[in-house]
Amino acid sequence: MRVLVIDDEVRLARSLKIGLEAEGMAVDVAHDGTDGLWLARENDYAAIVLDLMLPGINGYKVCAALRAEQNWTPILMLTAKDGEWDQVEGLDTGADDYLTKPFSFPVLVARLRAVARRGATERPTVLEAGDLRLDPAARRVWRGDDEVDLTAREHSLLAFLMRHRGDVVSKQQILEAVWDVNFEGDPNIVEVYVRHLRNKIDRPFGREAIETLRGAGYRLAGNGG
Repeated sequence: MRVLVIDDEVRLARSLKIGLEAEGMAVDVAHDGTDGLWLARENDYAAIVLDLMLPGINGYKVCAALRAEQNWTPILMLTAKDGEWDQVEGLDTGADDYLTKPFSFPVLVARLRAVARRGATERPTVLEAGDLRLDPAARRVWRGDDEVDLTAREHSLLAFLMRHRGDVVSKQQILEAVWDVNFEGDPNIVEVYVRHLRNKIDRPFGREAIETLRGAGYRLAGNGG
């Protein structure tokens, strides 16, 4: 398992290299975003440990650049910033997991192995299904050239459906992902919001992207309807 560590803290990067090599991994190290991005482009890695606050190019931009180039190498973001919006921005730019400093080395190893096991599957920063596009970070949605205004909950529901486009998802799966695993309200709220979405992204454009499969759940057509 070959890993790239991109971190400008020289001591930390050296410690990670020694520790990960002791775990049987091959480790390359870069101390700034420019060199890290070059290494990530030139080599095949099982995973990347990426600090956010880097000289040259910061970690957000390194991650976004790789994803824009359809490089889906799993990325574990590592940073001293622990605000929830920093985590959101990191994940929205295409990272797979997020760990704040100071951290437990065994936890880092476990998370690194976990993202590597998932492999380099496609995780675009802008979700697409035909001419339907959704930008999670900017919270914007388009049908063709027309921008569609959605509420926060409608946006979350559409993002979930688009991440699972082509798959049947149950009402319970939607409730757990878009509302809460402990949601105790009326589960028919899902039907209400699906109807809202259809009225905004389908009917005005003569489309039928969101399908209802009676007794099973919903499916967003892979081609956007």
